[in-house]
Amino acid sequence: MSESEHERESTQRHILLCVSGSIAAYKAASLASLLHKSGYELKCVMSSTAHEFIGPAALEGITGSPVYRTMFERPHEITHIALAKWADLIVIYPASASVLARLYAGGADDLISALVLANNGRVPVLIAPAMNSGMLAHPALQRNIAGLQEFGYEILPTEEGLLACGTAGSGRLLAPEVAAARIEELLWSRS
Repeated sequence: MSESEHERESTQRHILLCVSGSIAAYKAASLASLLHKSGYELKCVMSSTAHEFIGPAALEGITGSPVYRTMFERPHEITHIALAKWADLIVIYPASASVLARLYAGGADDLISALVLANNGRVPVLIAPAMNSGMLAHPALQRNIAGLQEFGYEILPTEEGLLACGTAGSGRLLAPEVAAARIEELLWSRS
């Protein structure tokens, strides 16, 4: 085992992977798999709309940990606070327009927005938007993205190509391999 491999093994990082409602939610399983194979410990949170696109079984199987869905499913803990304290990095992949709006407004009416608010800059937040090109270009959404960047959150770029709605343009979720590389870079630059 090389010195860098030993160092990474002895300092396992905790990644909180948050999945919001988007047709691209299925790519979260690929990202989770890549991160798990790289030795990171993952916990996953899924929004209620994410459940319409992907079930929790795939993420649970990959991570070996139950998927969190609501702030109230584990009565013995204050879930959003516990998750925010546990994480070394919060990744929202994919981030829907709705989640971006709640995060910018400081909402806390669901688990994802509440834990990001509770984090309050303690650890980095990496956000990967995914949506229709028209939604992405809307001035309200662009204001939300710019505001989140001012808060210190990193917004990953979207890719261009054919979208699920049948149109071509920007808004495609960044490929899992590209997102994983940025996560790795970000985590190890903080060591």
